[in-house]
Amino acid sequence: MPRSNRPRRRPAVPRGAKAAGESREDRDDFDPERVLAGFARLESAPDGDWRVRQVTTRNAAKDYTCPGCSRTIPPGVAHLVVWADDHLFGEAAGIAERRHWHTHCWRTRTFRYR
Repeated sequence: MPRSNRPRRRPAVPRGAKAAGESREDRDDFDPERVLAGFARLESAPDGDWRVRQVTTRNAAKDYTCPGCSRTIPPGVAHLVVWADDHLFGEAAGIAERRHWHTHCWRTRTFRYR
């Protein structure tokens, strides 16, 4: 019987458990996208300063309406969450008025929507 040319999978190890003889550097479960997904970066634009946080496909679980194109962002689609950093009523009000944008819509937006 000919041998398969596909690589074999390693047996699954529960999260937090370490396989025998495996160090932290040997594990390949480090996902930079997952690490950076929780942090909001600051973007400056002609219409003010904005906090922008990326939502990964894994974390996108609900339907949202993009204010740029007025289309639905379905679950499982990576997108951006954006809120005003310099909101008139403070940071809490800016976070309360956050919006979910398609990545393309946010990058190609006009600065007249505020």
